[in-house]
Amino acid sequence: MNNSTDSVTTRLDRVFNPRSVAVVGDKQALGYMWLKSLSAFKGDVYSVQIDPREFSGIAELGVKNFPSLMDIPGPVDYVIAAVPRTVAPAIVKDCIKKQVGGVCFFTSGFAETGTEEGIRLQKAITDLAGEAGLLLIGPNCVGVYNPRIGLRHNPIQVYGEGGSVGFIAQSGTHATLFTIAGARHRIKFSKSVSYGNAAILDSTEYLDYLGTDNETGIIGMYIEAVKDGRRFFRSLKEIAERKPVLIWRGGESEEGARATASHTGALAQSGAVWQALIKQCGAIKVENLDEMLDTVKALLYIKPGSGTRVGLIAMSGGQSVALTDAFARAGLSVPVLTQSSYERLAGFFNIVGGSYRNPFDVSSSFLMSDNAISNMANMLDVMEQDPNIDSIVLELFTIISPFSKDLKEPDPLLDTIVEFKDRSKKPFLTIVSTAHSEPLALETRNRLTSKGIPSFPTFERGAKTLKRLVDYHRFKEGQYLN
Repeated sequence: MNNSTDSVTTRLDRVFNPRSVAVVGDKQALGYMWLKSLSAFKGDVYSVQIDPREFSGIAELGVKNFPSLMDIPGPVDYVIAAVPRTVAPAIVKDCIKKQVGGVCFFTSGFAETGTEEGIRLQKAITDLAGEAGLLLIGPNCVGVYNPRIGLRHNPIQVYGEGGSVGFIAQSGTHATLFTIAGARHRIKFSKSVSYGNAAILDSTEYLDYLGTDNETGIIGMYIEAVKDGRRFFRSLKEIAERKPVLIWRGGESEEGARATASHTGALAQSGAVWQALIKQCGAIKVENLDEMLDTVKALLYIKPGSGTRVGLIAMSGGQSVALTDAFARAGLSVPVLTQSSYERLAGFFNIVGGSYRNPFDVSSSFLMSDNAISNMANMLDVMEQDPNIDSIVLELFTIISPFSKDLKEPDPLLDTIVEFKDRSKKPFLTIVSTAHSEPLALETRNRLTSKGIPSFPTFERGAKTLKRLVDYHRFKEGQYLN
């Protein structure tokens, strides 16, 4: 077997971009999850099932069923196996005979159980696949997602259009949730993979693949452990110089490490070592799914900037204080503006109860004033022109709905914010907290997102995201200067 990185990377392309997929063992008890997920696949889909009780359900889905992989006419690029674990070695043998590109085992019950039988079966399929050079994904995973060609592992995942974000996850749930939630945040995916127990292919192989993939510009990773730390470090350092790489490490606590052992069989590894590795390689560390979503969204839709000075605009006095505290706690500064900016503001800022020191407290009456639109444009422009400000944050107060209630009607305030975001050279983001109505806040954030304006649900999430973005660009500038 040729174990070179180039060889695996080249062969993985057949798995991530298959022209034919065979599902082995999908059952009505699971709602034919795999066959339904592949309903949008652009290539050929085959079923392999020997239980006659399943034949009619498979036929109703319009999929042709075969008694074995060997009976399928023509080549099979990718196999998804959802079978009892005792059958797994026989499936691997058939995949080898059929010369498939790769096989994903949804099946669990292997080494992650810690049992003698589970460990024995995982070794059996690993030995068979390793000797033959078969790319085995998992076991205990959901495998590959490529929305451009309709290759999905869940029927809810969007398809039909690719994007620039790749995701690698040891957890199938995280791989599914991130791609589904990401679509709501206007994150479009190139490819993703869940790899479970990593019997053959570990995170490094997938990182190497996405690192060379022209469709992938940003890489997110959920990792519980790696097999070859030195090799992973080399790959991460090289790829992070070219593409942003975000790492969410599972199992950092003692209790979490114990959970990863029963989840994917991952062995505990030092959190301090991981912290140092991520920092040294110039990757971005995130702590959870929300931070992964927020930071990817920021990389996609916030202009790059390495300055730590923030200009804040809030809709009330109390909110302006809380907003300032959140950004200061995150390690960002909220400086005073230049004298020329204050002189300009004095010419139009005459809101009773408001303040324009930074943060700007424009008061809730602002949105009801006759000059609301022009004043908003002027305030944003002052922040844009002021040399003391590096990034701009706008809070929108949903107690008084900031936008038109009729989605079909023109919305001058939204148009003003969009126009500013497009022309501004500084990082710009919005924060829309829940206040009295989660549906209204969600609708407001969705309207902003649809226009390419990143919006966050809390001051803390917005502040921490901006700080991660600033730190990343500061590191990149330091790399460049060195």
